Amino acid sequence: MTEASLPQIARNSKAWPFQEAQRLLKRYPDGTKPDGSPVLFETGYGPSGLPHIGTFQEVLRTTLVRRAFEALIGARPEDGKTRLVAFSDDMDGLRKVPENVPNKSVLEDNLGKPLTRIPDPFGKHDSFADHNNAMLREFLDRFGFDYEFVSASERYNSGAFDDALRLVLRKNQAILDIMLPTLREERRQTYSPVLPVSPTSGRVLQVPVEVVDAEAGMVRFTDEDGSTVEQSALGGMAKLQWKVDWAMRWYALGVDYEMCGKDLTDSVTQSGKIVQVLGGRKPEGLIYELFLDEKGEKISKSKGNGLTIEQWLDYGSEESLGFYIFPNPKSAKQLHAGVIPRAVDDYWQFRERLPEQELDKQLGNPAWHLLRADGSFAGSEAPGAGDSLPVTYALLLNLVGVLGAQADRDQVWSYLGNYIADPDPAEHPELDALVTNALAYNRDFVAPTLERRAPDAREAEALKALDAALLEMAPDTPAEDIQTIVYEIGKDEARGFESLRDWFRALYETLLGSAQGPRMGSFIALYGVANTRALIAEALARA
Repeated sequence: MTEASLPQIARNSKAWPFQEAQRLLKRYPDGTKPDGSPVLFETGYGPSGLPHIGTFQEVLRTTLVRRAFEALIGARPEDGKTRLVAFSDDMDGLRKVPENVPNKSVLEDNLGKPLTRIPDPFGKHDSFADHNNAMLREFLDRFGFDYEFVSASERYNSGAFDDALRLVLRKNQAILDIMLPTLREERRQTYSPVLPVSPTSGRVLQVPVEVVDAEAGMVRFTDEDGSTVEQSALGGMAKLQWKVDWAMRWYALGVDYEMCGKDLTDSVTQSGKIVQVLGGRKPEGLIYELFLDEKGEKISKSKGNGLTIEQWLDYGSEESLGFYIFPNPKSAKQLHAGVIPRAVDDYWQFRERLPEQELDKQLGNPAWHLLRADGSFAGSEAPGAGDSLPVTYALLLNLVGVLGAQADRDQVWSYLGNYIADPDPAEHPELDALVTNALAYNRDFVAPTLERRAPDAREAEALKALDAALLEMAPDTPAEDIQTIVYEIGKDEARGFESLRDWFRALYETLLGSAQGPRMGSFIALYGVANTRALIAEALARA
C-alpha cells in the first residue's frame, strides 16, 4: 500500500482519532472551510496553576485527531490545512491562591483581579499569568507540539474580541434565557453574561449588568463601593462568564474542534446553545473520561493523589505516557506508578510490530499515531517504525532489583554487556534513558518491597538441578537455550510442581524477591551465569 492510498484506507479505520476526524470531514467534505481558511483545533488552559498531566493528555489527543484529519484529506502538516490553538484563559479573575507558589500574600492581595493584572509571585515575569503561560509554552515545546499560543487578555485588551462582545450584548437576553434555568435561585439574582472590571478595585465582578448601548459596548452596574457605574465593556474593561466566554471564543476564532473532560459536559451543552445564538456553530469534539488514582478515586490536585507528569517521566518515557493515554479516551484510567513498566514495554512492542502490518492495521496501532504526533512525517509509514529495544524495561527492573537500591548506571551497563553486542550508552540512547528510569523506579517502588523467601524442600532440589545445569553451561549460552533448560527442569514430573507456573513463581520469589518476573532465560543471560549461580547459593542457604 502506498502513501496515495492512505486517505481512502484512513476513512475506513476504526481507530478513535480517525473516528473523530471523520466527523470533521462531514463538516468540511473537501477538507477546508468555505472561506478557504484552515480547520481550527483548540485546546484550552486555565493559567491559575501550573501545567499538569491533564494539559498534556488534552493537547496530545487533540493533536492525534488533527493528524488523523490531515491523513483523511491527504495533507501534510506543512500544507497549512489545519491549525492548533492553545488558548489561555488568562483574563479570568483569580478565585483562590494555589498551594504551590511562593509569596502567597501577593496573590491574596489581588484576589478577583484578572490573572494578567496580578504581580508574579515568582518575581520572574510581568504577571502571574505571564509566568504560568511561559510554563505552558515551555511544557508544550518540551513535547514537540505544533501549536499557536493565544492569550485571552491580549484578545480582550487589544479589542480583537470587541465585535464578538457587541454581539453578546445584543443577544444578552437570549443568553440569559439559556443560562438562568440552569442556575440556583440565589445565583440567578446576580448572574450576568458579562463580568465588568471594577474601575476602583480592578476586580472582575460577579454582579447584575444592564446593557445600556450594545453597539457602543456600554453597560451599567453597581460597583463594590455601592456606586452606579456606566462604562464600556470593550477593550479589556470586562470579560464574559465561563460558558458564554467559551461560546464567544468558538465564534470569534472559528473553532472547529475542541475536546474536554467529562466534568465540562454541562458547559459543552450550554455553550453550544449560546454559540448558536451568536450565529456560530458548536465545534466537533470528544468528551473524555478523567483519570483515577490507584484506589479508583478521581484525581484531585488539592488532594495530591494520582501521578504528576514529572513523576511519570522520572520512571518512564514520554512515548509510554502517550501510549498509556491513547486507548479508549471515553473510559476512565487509573494513573499511578504501577502502570508505567507495562506501558513502556507495550509501546515498544507496538512500535516494533509496525513494519509487519498492512496499512489498515497500522492505523489502529497507537505507535503509528504517536510517532506522527509532532508533524515531522505525514506519509503512510511513521518514522521510527520497527525500532526495538535490546532489553525490555521489565527485564531492566529485574536486573536493577537484584543489584539493589545502590546500583548505578555504569553498573547496569556492565551487565548489559552480557546481553547485547555493543553495550555503549551512546549507541542506545533510548535504552540508556530507560536505565535511568529503572534505577529511579527500583529505588522508589521495587527495592522497599523486595523480600526473597526461603525455598521449600521441593523447590530447593529444583534449584540444585538448575545450578548443576548452569555449572555445565558456557557463559555466552543464548537466552533461548537457557530458557529451554529452565523449562525442562520445571516440567520434570519428578520435581513435583503441579504446573510450570509454580516453578517460575518459586524462581521469582526465591531469587528475585518478587511474585512476578521475566523470562528466566533472558534474565540469566543478562545477569550472567556465574552471578545467577551465586543467587541460587544464597537462596539455598536460606532453606
